[in-house]
Amino acid sequence: MADEPDERHIFLGEFAPPIVPRPRAEAAPAKPRKAPSPHAGHRERLRARFKDAGPTAFADYELLELLLFRSVPRRDTKQLAKALVDRFGSFGAVLGADPKRLMEVPGVKEQVATDLKIVAAAAQRMLKTEIIRREVLSSWDAVIAYCNATMAHEVREQFRILFLDRKNALIADEVQQVGTVDHTPVYPREVMRRALELAATAIILVHNHPSGDPTPSRADIDMTKRIAEAGVPLNVTVHDHIIIGKSGHVSLKGLGLF
Repeated sequence: MADEPDERHIFLGEFAPPIVPRPRAEAAPAKPRKAPSPHAGHRERLRARFKDAGPTAFADYELLELLLFRSVPRRDTKQLAKALVDRFGSFGAVLGADPKRLMEVPGVKEQVATDLKIVAAAAQRMLKTEIIRREVLSSWDAVIAYCNATMAHEVREQFRILFLDRKNALIADEVQQVGTVDHTPVYPREVMRRALELAATAIILVHNHPSGDPTPSRADIDMTKRIAEAGVPLNVTVHDHIIIGKSGHVSLKGLGLF
């Protein structure tokens, strides 16, 4: 009996396993705060100036710089904006440039090129709302503005048709053909077939000259006459043929060429 352990010692924990204290959890290291962009002050000043003076007070590269703020959040965009304008010639030409050509400029990645094309698409959509379902002949300046925005900076010829209803309201706007730098094949039969499908009673032909000079060629004049003649028996009138160039536009109807 003397060798048996005393129950009082068991109660006091003499034979209990030792208690190992739990290691204290280490606090997570604090995340380093991002240093403010060294260009933040310049950006805020440019934004404030835009609010006060509006876009007319801005050079092309400055307006482009504002657009690039969101695409390039932590770099100086002034030199990039200048490089883009120097390369393409103007603010509008930058927005109208092909994404692959934009990315040839050092510092322009895919995101920047995509963002610029989104802005271009938004501008074109805004201009199109000024003519869609409206009497086009009384909104001629809006028509020219839209055609300039969509075609003036294309590097290949496009042949576009504006289809009108009996009230000369725009019912469709379609690119029929895309050609080379100086030629687009146009087929009068296909033009009239599409006009009949859309129940159009009049059309306006539009194409661009990538060279920049909107002066009509002999081929432009002859093609316009053939399409106009094809529309006579079908009661589809050709109101005009507009040629768009970087330096302006020409109306064949205004020149009395058909």
